[in-house]
Amino acid sequence: MVRVGIFGATGYTGVELIRILSKHEKVEIKYLSSQSYNTKAISDVYSSLIGFCDKELEDLNLEKAMSECDVIFTALPSGHASKIAREAVKKGVKVIDLGADFRFDDYSVYKKWYGGDYENYEGIKRVYGLPEVYRETIKEAEVVGNPGCYPTSVILGLMPLLKNGIIEGEVIVDSKSGVSGAGHNPSHNNMYAECNENIKAYNVAKHRHVPEMEQELSKAFGEKVSVVFTPHLTPMTRGILSTMYCKLKKDMDINTVYNVYTDFYKNEYFVKVLQPGNYPATKNVYGSNFCHIGFEVDKHTNTLIVMSAIDNLVKGASGQAVQNMNIMFGINENTGLDIVPIYP
Repeated sequence: MVRVGIFGATGYTGVELIRILSKHEKVEIKYLSSQSYNTKAISDVYSSLIGFCDKELEDLNLEKAMSECDVIFTALPSGHASKIAREAVKKGVKVIDLGADFRFDDYSVYKKWYGGDYENYEGIKRVYGLPEVYRETIKEAEVVGNPGCYPTSVILGLMPLLKNGIIEGEVIVDSKSGVSGAGHNPSHNNMYAECNENIKAYNVAKHRHVPEMEQELSKAFGEKVSVVFTPHLTPMTRGILSTMYCKLKKDMDINTVYNVYTDFYKNEYFVKVLQPGNYPATKNVYGSNFCHIGFEVDKHTNTLIVMSAIDNLVKGASGQAVQNMNIMFGINENTGLDIVPIYP
């Protein structure tokens, strides 16, 4: 059994980790931390967990967690995971961070977008945790930086095209996200009256997920890829639908595009390439670790339009983190994640 600790267990990604791991046949949840609810049982905070996980929440105690756990999931605000990872690795404890601390190759990019001062940032050996791209390096990783939700949807949507040199290196991305993507803490923007019957753009041309997208897409392309990104908050709880507009380098029909995608993802259980004419919808991946991808060719402008849908809390966060854990510990990748999406 893999002994698991979760720091930040009462945020949305933390409780989603518990939901998934409580039914994972190879996992024992040993340690849960919460600054706001310490000494309470997690099932007293989230009644959905009654009988599945009734463990008491504790203040964050790194020494205790390291002595009890084989892997620690850090579901904390950016800036906290670096110090935790340094100590954990010394004790042979693996770390999977759901924040942004280990997503970037270049510290100056991280500091520009997220702030913070870390000593020897490059000295932490970390792997970007997108299994469909980095599976082999994840197997040997001590520290994994779990991708952001928007980047997961965009990178999976564009990777086959960039790897095969099919599109130009400038992409326009329009993404819609459910309100849970804004996190657990209340704010003016995620109040019911602000979100209900409303859809609005935010952080236009300045969202912190842009450099993460550009880093990974540029690696795939072999040269700089530029992303114009507009995210929108939509009146739903879960889900991301990303629509990507790409200029084709040459004429290509939709069946050829379909063959490129099916060949690229033929061995990827969690990526489903939809038949031409069938478009992704967030409802069809709700509560699951799947990514659905569809596309259309606009022959008038020679534009390829790619659409991808994920659940932002599962494939966009906690589910992908568990997928990474499975890979790191040599467990069947689908274990704990072979969940049929909830519909309707």
